[in-house]
This record gives sequence, structure tokens and C-alpha cells, in this order.
Amino acid sequence: MRRTLAVLMTLVVVAGGVPVAVTAQQEAASVSFEDQATGGTTVTVDSVTLPEGGFVTIHDASLSDGSVLGSVVGSSTYLDAGTHENVTVHLDDPIDESGTFVAMPHMDTDDDRVYSFVAANGNADGPYTADGGAVVDDAMVNASASVSMTDQPTTGDSVVVDRVELSEGGFVTIHDATVTEGEVFESIRGTSAYLEAGVHENVRVELDAPVTENTTLVPMAHMDTDGDETYTFPESEGETDGPYTADGSAVVDTAMVMPSDTASVNYSAQATGGYSIVVESAYLPDGGFVTVHDGTVTEGKVFESIRGTSAYLEPGLHRDVRVTLDSPLNETTTVVPMAHMDTDGDETYTFPESEGENDGPYTANGGAVIDSGNATVSASVDYTMKSSDGTTVVVDRVELSEGGFVVIHDPALSGGAVFDSVIGTSEYLSTGVHEDVVVTLDEPIRSSQVLTPMAHMDTDGDEMYTFEESDGEADGPYTADGGAVVASAHTSVSAVVTAVDQSGDGTTVTVESVTLHDGGFVTIHDATVTDGEVFESVRGTSEYLEPGTHENVEITLDTPLEESGTLVPMAHRDTNGNEAYDFLTSEGADDGPYVANGSAVVDTAAYTVEGTDTGTPMETETMTDDEMTDDEMGDMTDEPTTDSSAEAPGFGLVVALIALVAAALIAARRR
Repeated sequence: MRRTLAVLMTLVVVAGGVPVAVTAQQEAASVSFEDQATGGTTVTVDSVTLPEGGFVTIHDASLSDGSVLGSVVGSSTYLDAGTHENVTVHLDDPIDESGTFVAMPHMDTDDDRVYSFVAANGNADGPYTADGGAVVDDAMVNASASVSMTDQPTTGDSVVVDRVELSEGGFVTIHDATVTEGEVFESIRGTSAYLEAGVHENVRVELDAPVTENTTLVPMAHMDTDGDETYTFPESEGETDGPYTADGSAVVDTAMVMPSDTASVNYSAQATGGYSIVVESAYLPDGGFVTVHDGTVTEGKVFESIRGTSAYLEPGLHRDVRVTLDSPLNETTTVVPMAHMDTDGDETYTFPESEGENDGPYTANGGAVIDSGNATVSASVDYTMKSSDGTTVVVDRVELSEGGFVVIHDPALSGGAVFDSVIGTSEYLSTGVHEDVVVTLDEPIRSSQVLTPMAHMDTDGDEMYTFEESDGEADGPYTADGGAVVASAHTSVSAVVTAVDQSGDGTTVTVESVTLHDGGFVTIHDATVTDGEVFESVRGTSEYLEPGTHENVEITLDTPLEESGTLVPMAHRDTNGNEAYDFLTSEGADDGPYVANGSAVVDTAAYTVEGTDTGTPMETETMTDDEMTDDEMGDMTDEPTTDSSAEAPGFGLVVALIALVAAALIAARRR
């Protein structure tokens, strides 16, 4: 096992001013971390041994400069005592530059199964130690890409790449197998549209020339080296937009594609709230629809059995096709997804009203192309990996057959803490489908962790969640296949701000608590920030704050407040690393806000200037989401566009900042 410098290990051991005792058990901890390439969002630790359980944490190279807390870039989920191999660690902020990273086993000293070393200022979950220093291994991590593609049928005109992860954005190009013979340019069969940095799933690539026979294709991840978001690798003869590489080779996968005129559909038994069914995959060689029938179709009830139909699907392979049902299922039943054609070419499903004359089913072996399985009427929850401001969580989709709640559990749930793991509950949700459900947490979470939204019933019909106070007698979870209906995903928390209403002479403001995983500042904006006054609304900024949690941060305002109103504390980064707040002087180019789930990390608080008429806080803050028109909501949250005619420096950047702040304030009002 490689070890970093002794000075590095000493810095870690005394993190937070609390020495970590070396024990015989701790000496058994070990970690192996090999050089690797990554698409930027995860790294893999080859092996880690944790004598008493805990985590394996990834630090960047700033650890060797003494940045013990600020060097943390990601941590694993809780790992039980023992040895674990090939541990995937999600990084809180994607990396886009290669460098040396350090894997370090950490304890779970507070037994909560959440890695809180940074948020606790080094006073919890410290590293395992041996020979007077932290147990570590380091590796060169190449910020690159990954690509995966499975064997599949094809119309010949397009293929679907299962997953592409790009550390800096770019493209996925489909080559044929002649690329292995040196035909670098001639082997190109098609290229995707530009893909932003990050993870992309089910990327459809149109082919320049049809595939006419079974063949091996080679999806390859390409960079956008000239930054024009246009693929120019062939015309530049390889000078621009070359492939991502790892270990000296291009990042590729291989898959067999098979031209086929035979449709297929695949369905796996699932739980549902009764309002939709998700079909695992559908291959439609001429395009068409996926129609969900109930089991009576086998009794000859061709039309009566129809429960719902997908939107029109282009020719080719489609995955995870959600079919909204015409009327809800009210009991567990067999469903029969069926592949249908678009025989009249109008991209509208008219099979029933045409009495079968149009849009009939695809057939194979003398029968309709179908699959079948049970649909358990209960609930469903969808929750994908995202970031959070620590005070709210947004659940992508909840479907409930009888109404109820979605409850957020922290990792203590995996240790059996059914009640104590609850950290937030939604308002009552009526029967049906709910998207982007905002759940306000009971107390802020200050560390990244895996969260588990769980669908709960309203068994006593009072529209109040009473599962905990009733000791589980009321409002228990929806279940399917013997378990609770849940979804789990990594949730990144990089900054948290909490503020309380207060009064004073208008010269200072106290922010109750700030957690900054990378250090930075907390800036006080007034409510004109909601009007687009991004810079003018700044009233004062804290001194530089080290990574960790800071309580009761007092900020002296640049100009005293003359009247009462709403203030907006906002977490800002120190992007240029000089520990000076340069957001204003750089016109937003440096030291921008921390962002979570597409919004700036903020809180709001009413400030009363003593001796003045308190009045009503600013109108922008008394307005509720319901009172805002759809146009106003859209204006505040839509993606910004840059007006090329604007003469002000950084105009596009300012527009983007306004959008970030506005979206955050909508969430703050919900709280």
C-alpha cells in the first residue's frame, strides 16, 4: 500500500484539534486505490477493510497542503465491518481535471451511518490510523469518460447507447469494427448531438448510412476540444474533438447490432399506484405505440382490455416507456403490454375508434407481439441522484393508489432505525400522481448521504402523518413483494444556510448557521435580488469561512439598513482560492454562489430595524407560489438565454445568476 508523506498523515490525525487514538483494531484497517479513469462523478476504491465499519473517503491533492476538511471530495455509503471490494464513491462535485486523489478509511464515531467529518469540523468520523498516521492510499485519477452499450436490434438507421459519462462534455461517436484496423475516420457511422458534462442515459445516435447486416459497432466518447459544441473530428483530420482516453487508449465499448423487422416488448412485474405502467423496453421497427391491455385480452376482449397507450415512439429501440393508464387500476392484476404499429402514419393511436382498421398490433409467429406480468396496485416512488441545499429534498415522482405521504429516511434506516431515520415528511398527497414533490426536512442535513423516500399510507384518514407517534399503528408504508415501496439515491450536500428572523439597529446581521464543505463566504442580499439586482442587492459579506460548520456568523453591513424587510443570506464559494470575496469586483466571474438542484443555496429571514415602522416585509416575499402566475414562475426558473446585443460585461452570467437566485427563493418560500 502506498503512503503519502508523514506530514500529510499527521495533519489528518489532528483534524479538528481532536487527536485520534491509535488502537490495535485500527491498525487492521487498510485500503487499496489504483490509478483509474473516471467520467467525473464517481471513482472506484479497489478494496477497503474497516474493522469497526465506517466509510472510505476520497480527498484531493490539497490534503498534502494541510486542507484536511476542504480536500474531501466524496465519501462512500456506510460500510459494515469487514473487507469491501470495488467500492463506488460518488463525488460531491464532478471533477474535470486529472490529478492525484487519496482514499482514506474513516470511522463512524457517532454511529449514525452518515459521514459527517467535514460538517462536524473534524470532531466526528475521523480516519482509521496506523503507525501514528492515517491509513491511506493514493492514485492518479484521469478525468475522462465512460461509455456502455448492450447488444440490440436496430432498424439500421439508429442505435441506442445505454450510458455515457463525460467529464467535460462532448459526443459519443459510433464507429464500426474497422476502427480496430486503423480506419479511424472511415469507420465513423454516426455521432450524437453535443452532450453536456455529466451522465447521459439511452442516447440515440442516428447513423449516417444504414446498417444492413449483423455487425459489431464501437461507441467512442469524444471531447469537444474547440468548444464549439459541433463535432469536427473528421473534417479537422483529428486535430479537434479527439477521443477521450484512459490508460493510453480511446474510451470505447462494443456491441452487436442486428437489423430486424420483428418487434419486441419486455415487461417486468412491478408495483404501481395504479396510474401508469413502465415497460422495460420496446423495439418498434416502423415506429408506433406500446399499448397496455389487461388480462381479459386473452379472453378475446381486444378493445375492452385496453388500459392505456404510450405516446408515439419513433422507429427503433426504446427503454423505460411509461404508459399512463386511461383509468386507474384498483386491484393487483395481470397486464399485457402490446407493440402496435402506426399504420396510417398520423402518429396518433386510433386502433379502438377505427375498430381495428388502423394501428393494429405488430405480429410474430402468428400472434401479437406482447409480454405480460403482474402489476401490484400499491405505490411507486422515483428518486434520482441530485444535490440538496440541506433543508429540502425534491422527490421526482410519487404515485399513490389511495393517497398518503412520502417520507424521507436517512441511512440509519439500513441499520433498522425505522422511526429514528425519518428526517422529513411531505404534506398530505391525494390519490394519484405527484411530480417534483418538495419535502422540507425536520432539521437540516449537513453532509452528503443516501436518502430513501418511502411511500406511506394515510390509514386513519386524517391527512396527518402519525406513523411515529402511533408507534407504527397508523400510516404505515405502502408495500409490494413483501417490502416497503421506496427509492434510494445519493444526495449531495455542499452548503447549508439557516437564518432566523431578528431585529437590531440595522448595522449587523447574524446568520444562525452556515456549512460550507469547500469554504467560502455567506453574503447578505436584500430582497431586490428577486428583481434581478444580483450585485446591487449585496448588503454585506462575512469574512472567509473555513470548510465546516460555523454558528452565529455575525456580518457587518456595508451600509446600515434604514427600514425593515426581508434579507437573503446566500452561501458563496471562494472559486479563486484567495480567501477574499471577489463576486462584486469580478462582476460574478469569481466567488459565485453554491448551487443545489439548480438553485443558489439561500435562506430568508425578516429583519426588523428597531425604532422604525415594521410594516410588512417586501411584497416579493409575502407572495406565495400559488399567487404567482405561471408566466412569473416561468420567468424566474427558465434556463437563461444570452442577448448578444447586450453591452454590459458578463450580461449572460448575470442572467444565469438571476435564474439561480430566483429558483432558490421559490424553494425558500415553500419552507
